[in-house]
Amino acid sequence: MKSWGEAMSRSASVPFSRVGRMRRALVLLAAAACSAAALLYWRQQTDDAARHTMYSGIGPQLSWICRDQRCERLPASETSVLQSLQTCNMLCSSTQLWPQPTGPVSFATTAAPVKASSFKLQILATPSSDVTEHLSEAFALMLEELRVLESSSASWHTNLGAPRVVTVRVIVNGSGDPRMRLDTDESYKLQLKPEGSELVADISAYSFCGARHAFETLSQIVWFDPYAGSLLILEAAKVTDAPTFPFRGLLLDTSRNFYSVGDITRTIDAMASCKLNTFHWHVSDSQSFPLQLESVPQLAQYGAYGPGAVYTTDDIRAIVKHAKLRGIRVLLEVDAPAHVGRAWSWGPAAGLGDLAYCVEVEPWNAWCGEPPCGQLNPRNKHVYSLLEKVYAEIIQLTGVDDLFHLGGDEVSERCWLHHFNDSNPMDLWLDFTQNALRALVRANRGKAPELTLLWSSGLTRTPYLEKLDYRRLGVQLWGSSRWPESRAVLDHGIRAVLSHVDAWYLDCGFGSWRDSSDGHCGPYRSWQQMYEHRPWTEENSSSDVDSELNVAPPSWPWRIEGGAACQWSEQLDPGGLDARVWPRSAAVAERLWSDRAEGAEPDVYLRLDTHRARLVARGVKAAPLWPQWCSHNPHACL
Repeated sequence: MKSWGEAMSRSASVPFSRVGRMRRALVLLAAAACSAAALLYWRQQTDDAARHTMYSGIGPQLSWICRDQRCERLPASETSVLQSLQTCNMLCSSTQLWPQPTGPVSFATTAAPVKASSFKLQILATPSSDVTEHLSEAFALMLEELRVLESSSASWHTNLGAPRVVTVRVIVNGSGDPRMRLDTDESYKLQLKPEGSELVADISAYSFCGARHAFETLSQIVWFDPYAGSLLILEAAKVTDAPTFPFRGLLLDTSRNFYSVGDITRTIDAMASCKLNTFHWHVSDSQSFPLQLESVPQLAQYGAYGPGAVYTTDDIRAIVKHAKLRGIRVLLEVDAPAHVGRAWSWGPAAGLGDLAYCVEVEPWNAWCGEPPCGQLNPRNKHVYSLLEKVYAEIIQLTGVDDLFHLGGDEVSERCWLHHFNDSNPMDLWLDFTQNALRALVRANRGKAPELTLLWSSGLTRTPYLEKLDYRRLGVQLWGSSRWPESRAVLDHGIRAVLSHVDAWYLDCGFGSWRDSSDGHCGPYRSWQQMYEHRPWTEENSSSDVDSELNVAPPSWPWRIEGGAACQWSEQLDPGGLDARVWPRSAAVAERLWSDRAEGAEPDVYLRLDTHRARLVARGVKAAPLWPQWCSHNPHACL
């Protein structure tokens, strides 16, 4: 091996001219490499732009024109009008609103450029300072959505003139309570018209929630035009609107797999976009109890998956406020007496006795529907005092005191029979429910909520159905719409929220994690099936249907409060949440808001495709309805 000195000596002996030639060669090679890299980069950018143009359809070589009340795609060279697909959709025949309004609608066929900063709010009259404050905050949220839309990239700018100022004038003449309540009037009227060089949007409503819905509708007649590089708004519009059903919900189960606060608030944002009003939060089950309550901290200490998988009281308050500003209540359900696990196993150590039985008993399939098993001890008085604390804190955190959900499904009769062989397990179940209701009344300062929901179960069948106090009790029907017991609840005139497993369960069709079967609820429910589910039309059905179901004709009119799509999470985590829930839940939302007799017709496809794009622009990774080619050529796919 040569020394460092020898190497330097040999290098110094190379002629100077040879070194110069070598340096020039290296410089030329470096320049060639840089040129090649620049060429490759330019080609990559060109290819990316070409691919973007090819697949998104926003390139200037394409134009869409309205013919026979439908948008048709043409090469730009074949038409004198250069118009984007987004603008054609908004100015052609369909309203492009979701959900479709229930009252009369009229829209201009011309548009004007706007900016998010050009929207101004004038609150002309409200019944309370709370409503005024909520309107200001909800309006700011709408402007933020417009700013996000305004920042869309890949646009070709054209000169449309100065953006118009839009003055939004709001009158709320009704409830001074900004919360979503069972008796909240969610109707609204929106009229947008030009006044001089400005546009004026007049909104009138009877509640904050109605006015917030009007903000949502206003935001949906604003869109980003990629050819203009600008937001556009219809120059005139008139909408009269109100929901068909007062309860329009989405259930998310956060106990089987944990979801972050961000996952939940993003889901609530998507709910607000289609005017759903109830976030049914199934927060606990036998697998975990992530709710970190100050009144009973042991439940999360023993029941949460870990310190990173809990919802603190600050988390709950943040989620509740997030929902409230969007016209949504948080219905927080702690399931009982079944669907409990290790969260309730600390009783003996605390001197409270057995709070639960059959916790993680084996073999589980002989004792419950899925592992781990466990249900509360109906004869331990401490159970009810603890439930009272839980209920009181839930009401305090959510601000929802007129509506409550007790859970109450899938009790294992075998478990209770094993521990109480002197009693009928069904009688114990009825006793538990009555005692839990008393605990709820105490928790709610001596007043029963106007409506307390139970899941449909063995307790909502004859002869126990007749023993329930349904002046205040209602039933969330999860069973099939064709099951006789589902019809029996309705025929008895009990208030009901529909979540039929054969139509509005979002987790069906993905097999079973327990075995290789199709799972507990059969095939996948498409958005079309969800949209076309209208079980309330069967109330006055023929005797043939009643005979087929083996049930008597109804004794009272059906009292359907509304419905909810349900996303159970045994086989889902945050990574697949958006695509599993959206846009199918939006289909349920329009059914519950508008309930038009028509099914999944071409106009519904068009509007839902537009709404799906709206969700994506707002950060929700909703699943596509069809290939993107069909978005560009919708009538060729219908």
